[in-house]
Amino acid sequence: MRTLPPDLAAHLAGEATTLCRCWRLTRKDGTVLGFTDHDRDLVFDGVTFEAASGFTASEATSAAGFSTGGMDVAGALSSERIAEADLAAGLYDHATIETFTVNWQAPAERLLMRTGHVGEVVREDGAFRVEIRGLAAMLDQPQGRAFRAACDADLGDARCGKNLDASAFRASVSVVASTDGKWLTLSGIDGYQVGWFERGRVSFTSGANAGRGAVVRTHRLIENVIKVELWTAMTGTIAPGDTLSITAGCDKRFSTCRDKFANALNFRGFPHMPGNDFSLGYARTGSRNDGSAIIV
Repeated sequence: MRTLPPDLAAHLAGEATTLCRCWRLTRKDGTVLGFTDHDRDLVFDGVTFEAASGFTASEATSAAGFSTGGMDVAGALSSERIAEADLAAGLYDHATIETFTVNWQAPAERLLMRTGHVGEVVREDGAFRVEIRGLAAMLDQPQGRAFRAACDADLGDARCGKNLDASAFRASVSVVASTDGKWLTLSGIDGYQVGWFERGRVSFTSGANAGRGAVVRTHRLIENVIKVELWTAMTGTIAPGDTLSITAGCDKRFSTCRDKFANALNFRGFPHMPGNDFSLGYARTGSRNDGSAIIV
């Protein structure tokens, strides 16, 4: 049961109410946007909640206990602060959304109704639909670690512990040419071994994609030209001269952690664990049958 602020409770007890809904969206990059279904802008907590933004909301569902509830917020891309390119680039993925009930005549009279996160974003017929998942939704997915040979840490995170700022693992380069927003010819990586940046990441520092990034799919030599292919095409135009930072990749194998990054002590997998075929194997002449560890 929610406890209503006295001023809002008094307003609700009156003969007529002047209520609207407001949504405050906080992206992972710190950008805060406000929207309302009222017909004029509202301001509170230092955020302007934009009216006529094309936002409409479905019925919100919730229940006692830990069952998952949610709602949809949908609308046309009529707000200048919502760009199709930003949606496609994933800038709104996992953003936090707070839903308020507000007295539009006195915005200080408001109540936070729910807090959730952006789930699925669907674009169709020139409009978008954003699924808002409640906090309980995080309990509706597998958690914890699994026993497996591969490392389950992300390269460079706290569990990995590897500092990627060294020139051996990160390079500042510029674009020479680009095809389809995915294939890049870069200057400044000729001194690196082919394949060094596969499964790594690029982060653009200038141009139409500044502040955005993508995962590297391949890094190889094609017709005597070193090229990098991204898993997903960048939403902005990639122009010659655009600068970016490219980081080495990791395939999660123990041998890579040991030989490429000299980080074996922080390996977060189980390289000594036999695979499923181990139970079907048998001793062979010439094989190593001394009982020592088999490291994948």
